[in-house]
Amino acid sequence: MSEQDFGPLLNRIADALERLAPGDQKSVDLSGADAFVWHADPTGTSGWLEPIAKVNRLPLDLLQGIDRQADILLENTKRFAAGLPANNALLWGARGTGKSSLVKSVHALINEMKPGSLNLVEIHREDIHTLPALLTLLRSHDRQVVLFCDDLSFDDADTSYKSLKAVLEGGIEGRPENVVFYATSNRRHLLPRDMIENERSTAINPSEAVEEKVSLSDRFGLWLGFHHTDQDTYFAMIDAYVDHFKLDIDREVLHAEAKEWSVTRGARSGRVAWQYVQDLAGRQGKRLD
Repeated sequence: MSEQDFGPLLNRIADALERLAPGDQKSVDLSGADAFVWHADPTGTSGWLEPIAKVNRLPLDLLQGIDRQADILLENTKRFAAGLPANNALLWGARGTGKSSLVKSVHALINEMKPGSLNLVEIHREDIHTLPALLTLLRSHDRQVVLFCDDLSFDDADTSYKSLKAVLEGGIEGRPENVVFYATSNRRHLLPRDMIENERSTAINPSEAVEEKVSLSDRFGLWLGFHHTDQDTYFAMIDAYVDHFKLDIDREVLHAEAKEWSVTRGARSGRVAWQYVQDLAGRQGKRLD
């Protein structure tokens, strides 16, 4: 190969290396918004925060049937926003029972009481392995940050839970003082039972292997359980929505329709109640603002 042939080849190699190299993290001003979404770089070593102008959430007083969970999470978040020690929180339980809605509503209420005191940063489940890069970015800021992951769980071949364990408690640097981690999950222990049983059957020391899996949930100081909704609570959710959005409907008709709606959905939950209210508002030609 001649020297003339080497030039284009080296240029192509240099271009390929530049594409693979981690890009510079985009700077972000956390005071520019109250909520952000983390977008990880494909390399997993960097990323950027996208400001969210309007968060999809409801007022806290509209979340019925979870008063105890709301009180605990609100108190923990108040302390954190004030710069006091606070715990990571795992909100676990049945689908559609208000876990993620509670996190977003608590964040809104804190900032309503003291504007600009708290940021909410959402990280997607598939980007958990990039937590170290995100925490490096957040560590350099002064504002208090609730780092939020919705529907957190791990599959059999997934090892990113080890990074999460280190970030929550066990790493050398540990969790930044200005960051607390809130996660929602359908599982109390985050990992599927068959994954734990497989570790038990194949490990040299089964008890230690299982302990490693289960101990992930122990990194959360708060465990808040969310359970299926009874009919009275379901109707209370419907009534609260109807009153708040000023929808005009007879209560007996409302409850009969809401009951039929829950039967067709095969469940009673906050999510099912909200879906019914959206249908009702749409039929009445009203917006849910």
